[in-house]
Amino acid sequence: MADLRIKIGSLELRNPVILASGTCGYGAELEDFMSMDQLGGIIVKGTTLEHREGNAYPRMAETASGMLNAVGLQNKGIDYFETNIYPQLAEYDTHVIVNVNGNTVEDYVDLSRRISSLDAIHAIELNISCPNVKRGGMIFGTNPGSAREVISAVRKVYDKTLIVKLSPNVTDVTEFARISQEEGADAVSLVNTLLGMAIDARTMRPKLSTVTGGLSGPAIKPVALRMVWQTARAVTIPVIGLGGIMNTDDALEFIMAGATAVQIGTASFIEPRTATMVVQGINSFLDKKDFDSVGRITGIINRN
Repeated sequence: MADLRIKIGSLELRNPVILASGTCGYGAELEDFMSMDQLGGIIVKGTTLEHREGNAYPRMAETASGMLNAVGLQNKGIDYFETNIYPQLAEYDTHVIVNVNGNTVEDYVDLSRRISSLDAIHAIELNISCPNVKRGGMIFGTNPGSAREVISAVRKVYDKTLIVKLSPNVTDVTEFARISQEEGADAVSLVNTLLGMAIDARTMRPKLSTVTGGLSGPAIKPVALRMVWQTARAVTIPVIGLGGIMNTDDALEFIMAGATAVQIGTASFIEPRTATMVVQGINSFLDKKDFDSVGRITGIINRN
């Protein structure tokens, strides 16, 4: 059996498959379909300092080969998280990562400091790329100066593994990857959703209350794959690939393009067992090709 272990910062993951934030809740939502200890890690839903109701309904819409969402980081805030969610997460035999969000640099710093004190949280994913909030989020992820400021500030107060989640809604994603590396990030994850919209021709109204939202699913895979390939060639820190990964072949493409790990998101809504099926599929592929480790195919297209 091939060695599927990979390293992200100070973390050693048993395999390169991670559940993506915003698509698996806090893990409990998928426990009827899989055990979390079968995965490399789980990134729980976006967390903020304060309670957020999110955007008004409707905030999800199906599109051709994908879906639009404008949930808006609905969550009950860090106090509720510590008291009610964290005890359950602490029982998981896998790496638990929190997706961190804020309106200001100070929000990101204060929240990262709070999470740093939680022993069972092994890393944070600094979300500077959410397109579905009016303040913070993508504002940081599309401005190089703002991105540098928030990453630098969080790095000063957070000494565990720091992953920066990058936006595809930029001219050159590698610029933001290089900034992340320069400011001390241990890895980058990409891509977040692409900004899109949909209109109901019968009602002549937008399908989302916010008009625009984040597009995910198979429709964005070619764009995400290209950006992961570019980024893996531009930085030396690990790249975590996501965006339209629906099956083993999709995951393998991202790994071959240079991703050290992959995240499964929208696919979980269609088949909740997708992440574990991808783990099994990667292992079978490596055995069939007689590769002794997943590292043998990471970025292989750049070596051939």
